Amino acid sequence: MNDRVHLANTTPMTFAGSPLDRGDLIRRDPASLKAAYARKDARCIQLCEGRPALCEDNRLIRFEMEKANDWDATGPMIYLGEDEMGPLFACEISPASENHEMIDPRQAAMSLPHTEAAIFAQAKSIFAWREKNQFCANCGTATRQTAGGAKRVCDKCETEHFPRVDPVVIMLATFEDKCLLGRQANWPVGVWSALAGFVEPAETLEEACARELLEEAGVTADIAGIRYVMTQPWPMPHSLMIGLIAPVLGADLTIDTHELEQARWFSRNDIRAMMAGTHDFAIMPPSIALARRLAELWVKDSI
Repeated sequence: MNDRVHLANTTPMTFAGSPLDRGDLIRRDPASLKAAYARKDARCIQLCEGRPALCEDNRLIRFEMEKANDWDATGPMIYLGEDEMGPLFACEISPASENHEMIDPRQAAMSLPHTEAAIFAQAKSIFAWREKNQFCANCGTATRQTAGGAKRVCDKCETEHFPRVDPVVIMLATFEDKCLLGRQANWPVGVWSALAGFVEPAETLEEACARELLEEAGVTADIAGIRYVMTQPWPMPHSLMIGLIAPVLGADLTIDTHELEQARWFSRNDIRAMMAGTHDFAIMPPSIALARRLAELWVKDSI
């Protein structure tokens, strides 16, 4: 691996770096799952419509298991794994039984300690997938949860359904000593970010990167020069952001206004000012965003 790219991976992104052993062997065995649930040190975190319950010190509340019997759950608990504190489960409750402070997922990401944010992301992603996969895509029959939430099974046709992860390329396009940023009309005023898009079927990451840059900004990527930097789990709802650096062959832009409100080239000094909050009109996304990390590393010439 390129030494500069290696340096980019030394600090995990928000939602990465979970401390949990996800316990695949335990998930496979119903008796082991039942035993984990019954342990005295087993705990459960609580989400409501994707919002986590937090303590006053901005950590996830780890409830004792018997308290979950009083909650109006939207489905069975899921098994997240185990750390030094013991087995950890997650329960999603209905708004009617909300009994602790719940905060917006993005706010949680910015306030939770790093490892807590990763645990929250795992639970939120699985619950979001479960909500949309109550019925078998093969025959339409209701599915049931197995493997502690890591799988759903149709009892009629026996099709197995697994949690979905959507790959998204997010690329900092570069030309000479400038980088390309764009903004969408519904974003907060002044926010500019790296371009991004979903990977399509039968498409490599490099091809997806090149296609998105051409479609959205009219620039042609040097496919041989595209470099992988790092990834970030993104639980809104269940994506994997794949960070790339993409040199392009020219600076002329043709903007797809259906996708972008604006796009333009920024210098390294522009990016420094955006991060410092002193730019004339533009700011970077918050620190939880992979787009910001890519720009930070590019300004430092670390990628």
